Amino acid sequence: MRDHRAGPDARTTRRRRGWMLLVLTAGLFAGGTAYSQTNSDVFAARWPANDVTGTVGVKTVPLPAPRPQPRMERQAAITPPAHNPTRAAPRTALVKFASAPFPYNGTVPATGEPFLNVTENGRKGHRTWRGGVLWENTTFGDNRVLLHIPRGFDVTRPAVMVVFFHGHGAELTRDVLNRQNVPEQITASGMNAVLVAPQFAVDAADSSAGRFWEPGGFKRFVKEAGEKLAALDNNPAAALRFGSLPVIIVAYSGGYSPAAYAIRQGGLGKKLKGLVLMDGLYGEMDDFIHFIRNSKSSFFISSYTSSTRRQNMALAERLKAQHIAYDTSIRKNLWRRGGVALIETENTVRHRDFVTEAWTGNPIADILDKLD
Repeated sequence: MRDHRAGPDARTTRRRRGWMLLVLTAGLFAGGTAYSQTNSDVFAARWPANDVTGTVGVKTVPLPAPRPQPRMERQAAITPPAHNPTRAAPRTALVKFASAPFPYNGTVPATGEPFLNVTENGRKGHRTWRGGVLWENTTFGDNRVLLHIPRGFDVTRPAVMVVFFHGHGAELTRDVLNRQNVPEQITASGMNAVLVAPQFAVDAADSSAGRFWEPGGFKRFVKEAGEKLAALDNNPAAALRFGSLPVIIVAYSGGYSPAAYAIRQGGLGKKLKGLVLMDGLYGEMDDFIHFIRNSKSSFFISSYTSSTRRQNMALAERLKAQHIAYDTSIRKNLWRRGGVALIETENTVRHRDFVTEAWTGNPIADILDKLD
């Protein structure tokens, strides 16, 4: 019930508090903060691990029941990891990359204009299509990448590199690691797989691809990922082997745009074996159709809620017009069969929870489990 006892003074106080909250919120959504911070201290203040290249903990998350257990024997190129007595625990770290999407000082491909097109009080920023400004020091200055090597991973055996593109409003530790449990899903799949997850715009509604806009940018990133994974594995001599792993891109929500550039001009070629859009078909449909049509040995999966249902239905119609078959569920033997799957989820599935609860619990683990 409403409290009708509040008088004019109380209502005025509530209005003032409302305006203060609005001002603070507007500052956050503009990509800045409610106070001034310098380039050197902003990430240290918001994300203390930014200047530390070290290991971070991965929590164990139980798989939803019922879930089929991984088979003991796999006949495909991807096999379950053997016990490796030299690694008692997974290796997970936030590592700085020279080839990370950001910082980026180039141009925007669609316009040819500088990406950093705003300067104010010594700060550089990017004006978005919405008219707001996202500042380089708060939003586009983090070059860290989340790496994860599960217990028992063996780079000398057939393996795969999963590259995860987070969506809007995300940060690697808070969201990819702890909320979406992506490293734990890689481990839980039972596959001989590693995770590479770059930071894009920090905690902002933005899909800019940064260096992945550059021709060959994604290929350079994967090569450096091989070097950094080998170092994390205490096996620098294996850098070439890590960098040569076949790649699967998993792009959630706003990660669709960097994914489109990665397949359009990323330079990876046939080494890119799969592309998964997790409620992320918001645009760039021509690029995805081109990938489907010209990468028949690879697989394409798009699963969706009502957020992207219309776009997925449009994709289905275009595939039909080009006589390209697709499934409505994920079948086994993805690695050998390739193919296309468009998967609608139940109306109780929330977009925000899609990385952990989609057509099944822990959907990334489910995809890896179905590679063979």
